[in-house]
Amino acid sequence: MNTLLNVCNKSKELSPTTYICSMMKLLLRNEITIAILGALLFIPFIGNVHLFDWDEINFAESAREMIATGNYFSVQINYARFTEKPPLFFWMQVLSMKTFGINEFAARFPNAFCGIFTLIILFRIGKKIYNEQVARIWVMVYLGTLFTFLYFKSGIIDPWFNLFIFLAIYYFYTSIISATQKIKYAILVGFFLGLAVLTKGPVAILIALLCYTTFVVINRFNFFISFKTFFTILLSCFAVCFAWFGIDLIKNGPTFIVEFTQRQIAIFSTSDADHGEPFFYHWWVLLIGCFPASVFFIRGHLISTGNKEQRIFKLWMLILFWVTLLLFSIVKTKIIHYSSLCWFPLTFLAALYINEFWEGRIKKLPIVLQILFSIVGLLLGIAITIIPFVLMLKDKWINRVDDVFARGNLEANVQWNWADGIGGILVIAAVIYFLISKKNVLKTQLLFVSLTVCCFLTAVIIAPKIEAISQRANVEFFESKKGENCYVETYGYRSYAQYFYTQKPPFVNDSTKTENWYLHGKIDKPVYFSAKIHDKEILDTMSQLQFLYSKNGFVFYKREPEK
Repeated sequence: MNTLLNVCNKSKELSPTTYICSMMKLLLRNEITIAILGALLFIPFIGNVHLFDWDEINFAESAREMIATGNYFSVQINYARFTEKPPLFFWMQVLSMKTFGINEFAARFPNAFCGIFTLIILFRIGKKIYNEQVARIWVMVYLGTLFTFLYFKSGIIDPWFNLFIFLAIYYFYTSIISATQKIKYAILVGFFLGLAVLTKGPVAILIALLCYTTFVVINRFNFFISFKTFFTILLSCFAVCFAWFGIDLIKNGPTFIVEFTQRQIAIFSTSDADHGEPFFYHWWVLLIGCFPASVFFIRGHLISTGNKEQRIFKLWMLILFWVTLLLFSIVKTKIIHYSSLCWFPLTFLAALYINEFWEGRIKKLPIVLQILFSIVGLLLGIAITIIPFVLMLKDKWINRVDDVFARGNLEANVQWNWADGIGGILVIAAVIYFLISKKNVLKTQLLFVSLTVCCFLTAVIIAPKIEAISQRANVEFFESKKGENCYVETYGYRSYAQYFYTQKPPFVNDSTKTENWYLHGKIDKPVYFSAKIHDKEILDTMSQLQFLYSKNGFVFYKREPEK
């Protein structure tokens, strides 16, 4: 606190460059200040937006059903066994919901905490392997990168999954360079790999094995670790995995493992859930979604300075990046967050390049990267800036939208203001200043600070309005049925919102109660249906259904039981 007061008191005597650099150094001076900064950025407002279908609501509902049934061992959806994910992340959400209640804040809080923990880990690793400046830059880059920031304000599994894999890779690297305590590090490798498996599945082991195999091949088949160390890793990983997978196998038989394996094979071999994208999909995702780190990363490959331990760590980061990117470029199902493990090595190599930039060993970006930086940065800033203007003028173009559901979404009563896009204006200004200024340290800091502020404003201002357009009318309908003795179902599309937002009480899931039963069977209580507006003509032909209302692309019906 005294240091902060001293900086503030001297601010009038310092140049703007020196003052900003001093403040940045102060904010990222140690783990405590980084934790406070992370908490201020990641925790506020995480509960002011409804959970998004599918993943956020899916995971939160599984945690809620654990609490509702008191069965914390099995993962469920609609009170039927859910075999697509292991339970570790849901246990985190359960603890959060026990603390904060069953709501959006509680569902997202584990990832906000993960964000704080991640920043501290990056600082400590960067400081240990390189120096404090590299550590600060790495934290600054991670905070000032679009996807890495927004991820920690979400309620999906991947932030913890990626962190556990990254820690396993780090401790594997440590076991290689360390002359002592190899067994200790081997136990930690297996421990974090096991946690990753309990979070999302054995793809964590696949990634780790591919990275290790690549490292061995690059080093001319020098295996670096003894059989004893390798066996320790396997035993440690097996012990953690057995804590749930093994007990479940003994208790319930191989059902979970078989169905889970079939699901993983389907994701790898087929285009699932309309997420079939071209091979280079994730390459573009990383370039745009991880701007500006992605541009610095391209040149970060070429940084060759450092001692032996630093070069080995850089090699591990390169291997982790390319193994992850190529693996998920081959996988048929492509979703944005599948390549998110790349963000650790991407931001690290970007930090290395920026460090060289600050130290004067690199004078400026090559002209090709300046052009790429300009195109991506300005387009991203312009896109964020004009979203409010485009939607403020929607009356002039909305009738040209052919998709009746999308047009209905856009009819939502959302008040946009030009100031909603101020984050984009900051990005545009920072990109231009970066290109024209010769003050390498200042312009880089301002660039990443502007992205951090832009991400925060996007999460607080724009995300709630996008949610209001895309799903709020539907979620509010489900919320209105909370506590009512009824069935609430969807027609023509898949959702988990009707379970979470009606707080559906426990029941014995009956596989005979299909959509056809709810529509035509002998029901014992009212059934409410949500559908997209393009299915209205079909539902209107069903005389047993009573049309309630339509709103923002959704239509709602009710069926009463026969008397």
